[in-house]
Amino acid sequence: MKIDRRSFLSLSIGATAGVTLSPLPWKLTDDLSIWTQNWPWTPVPPDGATTYENSSCALCPGGCGITVRKVGDRAIKIEGTDGHPVNDGGICMLGLSGLQLLYGPTRVKTPLKRVGKRGEGKWKKISWDQAIAEVASTLGDLRSDGKPWAAGCVSGSDKGITPNLFKRFLTAYGSPNFMAMPSMADSYSLAMRMMQGQETMPGFDFENADFILSFGSGILDGWGSPARMFKANSQWVKTGGKVVQIEPRLSNTAAKAYKWLPVKPGTETALALGIAHVIIKSNLYNRDFISGSTAGFNAFKKRVIEQYSPAKVAEITGIDDPSKIERVAKEFAKAKRPIAICGKGQGDVTGGLYDFMAVHALNALVGNINKSGGVLAFETDSYINWPEPGKDSVAASGLRKRRIDGAGTGKYPHARGLLNRLAGQIVKDEKYPLEVLFVSGANPLYSMPDTNSLKKAFDKVSTIVSFSSYMDETAMYADIILPNHMYLERYDDAPIPPGMGKPVVGLVKPVVKPQFDTMHSGDALIRLANEMGGSMKAAFPWEDYERCIKETFGEHWETLENEGFWVDSNVSSGGGKFATDSGKFEFYAENINALPIYKQAKIENSHSYPLALVSYDSIRLAHNYIGDPPFAMKTVESTVLKGNDLFVEVNPTTAKTYGLSNGARATLSTPVGSARVRVNFSEGIMPNVIAMPKGLGHTAFDMYLAGKGVNFNELIVPIEDPASGFDAAWGIMAKLAKA
Repeated sequence: MKIDRRSFLSLSIGATAGVTLSPLPWKLTDDLSIWTQNWPWTPVPPDGATTYENSSCALCPGGCGITVRKVGDRAIKIEGTDGHPVNDGGICMLGLSGLQLLYGPTRVKTPLKRVGKRGEGKWKKISWDQAIAEVASTLGDLRSDGKPWAAGCVSGSDKGITPNLFKRFLTAYGSPNFMAMPSMADSYSLAMRMMQGQETMPGFDFENADFILSFGSGILDGWGSPARMFKANSQWVKTGGKVVQIEPRLSNTAAKAYKWLPVKPGTETALALGIAHVIIKSNLYNRDFISGSTAGFNAFKKRVIEQYSPAKVAEITGIDDPSKIERVAKEFAKAKRPIAICGKGQGDVTGGLYDFMAVHALNALVGNINKSGGVLAFETDSYINWPEPGKDSVAASGLRKRRIDGAGTGKYPHARGLLNRLAGQIVKDEKYPLEVLFVSGANPLYSMPDTNSLKKAFDKVSTIVSFSSYMDETAMYADIILPNHMYLERYDDAPIPPGMGKPVVGLVKPVVKPQFDTMHSGDALIRLANEMGGSMKAAFPWEDYERCIKETFGEHWETLENEGFWVDSNVSSGGGKFATDSGKFEFYAENINALPIYKQAKIENSHSYPLALVSYDSIRLAHNYIGDPPFAMKTVESTVLKGNDLFVEVNPTTAKTYGLSNGARATLSTPVGSARVRVNFSEGIMPNVIAMPKGLGHTAFDMYLAGKGVNFNELIVPIEDPASGFDAAWGIMAKLAKA
């Protein structure tokens, strides 16, 4: 049998992906639990009877069900919960490593107040009474000055009970500045609003689909619920389902796919429209759906036929043969239950609005919306039905102020939040200072692009209050830390996971007692509101957070307690109806007066930087609020990290152009920064592209993570999408030189 180079690469990288999904890593972590007994902070459980408690994982948005094995009061192992509708017994490396986050040294054990310069790491312990009183006093003074709008919050998510409590607190206080960390949910939600009239994250019935057209989504690299996607992929292999992966790098997902279609970074929209061109011109679209359930099709058809021929799209994307576009388009259109998805990597970046609209238009062309094996629409947080908080005159006045990030008004009236604009707005707008900033469930000084500029912006914020459970980069830069319980110590909801095919809500339950002097962030907010009194106190009528979550779920609480999850039967998937003004799926977005188009994100100073630097996600590397625990770090390949050295992937042809050998040290530079790296030759990356992993380059956490590698976000800048205001950057232009 003859194997060409690409097939060999797919086979070898696919084998690596297979190992990732096999029991080997779990055996490795079992070995690690033995090897690391010498770590002074690693608990050694006593002998005794074994018990099990169910909960939900809160380390990523996946919301997997977990079962925690205990001896006495000590948790000793985390497993996936059999029968859970999200993961059915599966679990990823991060979820498996949760006990190191529970018992490890990165925990913030008590309220802290900064005593040195920001970032120096000098703190003094204070009581909860003193911490609450100091924050309440600062907020009270700001309100007395008539500037409630000068307070804000950065939350890890805008979904779920706790984020909504922070939003409620700011509303009662008088600030519109609740902001959430960006993700694909922002762009998907806005695309759904424009095309279906429903501002929600779509659900994908992968379990019944037979053809997945993935525009860079890391199906086997952490997209959605990792365990769910692993199982779905295994099912496709058994049933003959096909995955076509479109991205410039041969990722684990691409290696395991039926077909990998490499394209130049940032050209995915053009390819989606080129595929639409073939489907329409070949008359392979669903005529019944198009004629009866859509609006604006003729304008869409005219544009893609005139502007996005396979030949032109091949030139834009770097695909070597236009017939490849035609074959993929026809296979997609002829499949029984095809789905097109986007959201690069793990889906924690936004991307341009037109990217998501163009991809979602493909689902409409084949008519696979609101059907089994297709795309569904679920309203998230439907169970949160609190009455609007009362607002005194100070709050009412503050809420009339525009948001500091510009979302919801002016150029971007449809965006709920634009955290990518925050640093620039703080620095340039002296008339709108941000004086108090809450940070909850997020680590923006590590996870946001251009972290150095964001740090300069944070320097202008008078008081930063972190609610972090861990001493991460943003907590290190705070003035006061009000540490949250770790997820294994608290109640919380686990909202419908991104891309989930059914409206499953999980329950995060305390499986152990709090280890330290921490407090649930919801309880801290309730205490703050009570301390401030008046309308603030009235807005939080609950005795504590546990009472709040129980009353919020009402009659469903017993199901959540007993089963660990609840399928919200009140949430409709649409049933073929759309909430647009026309009552139909709309190719033409009336609200932005536009059809999906391809327009390359413009990166400044690119003329002197000839290479494209892109990031990639790995199931082995956490890169958001949670840093990699030691168990997970031990699984990172030596071709990614060796000692403290980070490797970037470069095509051998490109490397030789710059005189670089495999393993050589090099200086990687972009218009905003530079870093020392090492070169890893890979035929599985397009020429003139450099790929860097996310999740390394921490300056905080522990000795097993800090100081290792480079933070990709220090080398890039956000690029503002003119249609939505979201960050549309696919990467940045760069150059490599011998070190």
